[in-house]
Amino acid sequence: MGKFKDLLVKRHTEFSAFYRWHHWIRFFSIIFLIGSGFYIAYPFLSPEVDPNPTGFLYAKGRTFHEIAGFIMISMYIGKVYYFFFVKENRDEMRSFKDLFSVKKWMKQIGYYLLVTKHPILSGAYNVIQLLAYAALYLILTFLIITGLIMYMNDFHESFLAFLNTPLTALEVLFGGLASVREIHHILTWGLIIFIVAHVYMVVFNAVYGKEGTIDSIVSGYRWEIPESHK
Repeated sequence: MGKFKDLLVKRHTEFSAFYRWHHWIRFFSIIFLIGSGFYIAYPFLSPEVDPNPTGFLYAKGRTFHEIAGFIMISMYIGKVYYFFFVKENRDEMRSFKDLFSVKKWMKQIGYYLLVTKHPILSGAYNVIQLLAYAALYLILTFLIITGLIMYMNDFHESFLAFLNTPLTALEVLFGGLASVREIHHILTWGLIIFIVAHVYMVVFNAVYGKEGTIDSIVSGYRWEIPESHK
């Protein structure tokens, strides 16, 4: 009976309910933002022929883009707060310890090349994941800033009245509104590259690691195989 218990995989909580909800709301808002953003850049749809000038299809597309943008901003703020101030999230911060370990870097690269086992991590992420997520939030930060600059030029009230001065200064720093739009567009492609790489690596870890990596972002649980039976 003891040997049978040793063979059983062990389940532990990988992601909290907040983390999972945040992940999926952010994911769908980003996907919608990318799609609607490309439509705004190149309006390939035409409204139905109507003698009354009330179609406003382009304006509706931009409005929904802005709504999704503010949803994504709220997820961004929530995640930043969660990262720095929630005790249950200390695993993510402990991941930074591995950045300075050459051994962890070599083992992680070897794992992705299928020549070594996955290294034991100090925190939630391996070194490559950590840098990828850092790049993601850097991209999101500038997407939010450039998005708010463009939004400010159409809407001058509410909280944007307080941000008008710093956003205007940033608009000048970036080279004007046309440059801001171009930067926003280029960053979107950076986001697309991250999504493709992220999905690939998640599937790779799920197939090669066999620990329920994909399931965990839905259920919150991850399965661990005892070291003696790997």
